[in-house]
Amino acid sequence: MVTEHPEWYTKTPEGNFQPTPWYNWEDIIDFDYDQPGIRKYMTDVLKYWVKETDIDGYRCDVAGFTPLDFWDNVREEPDKIKPVFMLAEWEARDLHKRAFDMTYSWSLWDKIHDATVGNKNIAGLVEYMAHDVSTFTKDAYRMTFTYNHDKNSWEGNQYLNFGEGLPAAMVLIAVVNVMPLVYSGQEAGLNRSLAFFEKDTIAWQPHPFFNIYKKLFALKHANQALWNGAYGGEMKRIFNDKPNQVISFSREKNGDKFMADINFSDKSVRVKLNSKYNLSKYKELFTQKECEFQGYDEIQLSAWNYLVLVK
Repeated sequence: MVTEHPEWYTKTPEGNFQPTPWYNWEDIIDFDYDQPGIRKYMTDVLKYWVKETDIDGYRCDVAGFTPLDFWDNVREEPDKIKPVFMLAEWEARDLHKRAFDMTYSWSLWDKIHDATVGNKNIAGLVEYMAHDVSTFTKDAYRMTFTYNHDKNSWEGNQYLNFGEGLPAAMVLIAVVNVMPLVYSGQEAGLNRSLAFFEKDTIAWQPHPFFNIYKKLFALKHANQALWNGAYGGEMKRIFNDKPNQVISFSREKNGDKFMADINFSDKSVRVKLNSKYNLSKYKELFTQKECEFQGYDEIQLSAWNYLVLVK
């Protein structure tokens, strides 16, 4: 292609091929999407793999560095062959308007990091929830995670990213309005980062993380309130008297209901909930203990602990 269509690439002032400007990604050279030829070529590529190999969709790396109008125009082409699922490795509301089904939720990772090891309270988490409910389309899938290849701090069996708050972070990323990602080896408590460009096998072993994920994902499949996008229930805040430490919210859909109370602090707290709109009997997911909410109920949460209540 560089021989037949050198005009399809951006160039340095000297006229040489270059990686993406401002990034030293030396394993690639940069397409010029101002050229109609490369747009047609890339459209044909996307159609080819769907038609010839029956793939189900694409994860588009650094999708925000490709013009939005290209994605918007190209989306319907593979869909004419079969319905596809499109994941953008990017975080932007406008990508959901037409082109992509799911985007990465980098900002939630940042807010959880702030609330656990960043010595900040949960104000950032509340801000994230407000923006998700108010600014993203109802059918948008946002992929959440505690770890992926760009967030690779590991030490022993604990992630440096969240310290002792890791289990609380794992619970939150599974029950907000999301499609949670489990990166290879997390459920086995892998104690190191995987090699990036070479084969690197995982030592599978029993680990407490496995059961946390197993219970959460089984609940996510069974309880419609936790389904994704427009299929699930809207996140509704439950106000409490520890607004800097405990985040509380509910979701409900087609008779299924769920509540979460998560203590993002290193202190044990007794918290009073404004639960007058959540009156019901519940069972806690991890302990299987039953409880009944009658309005302005009080609960006890140890440091970094959580309650996942299911109706």
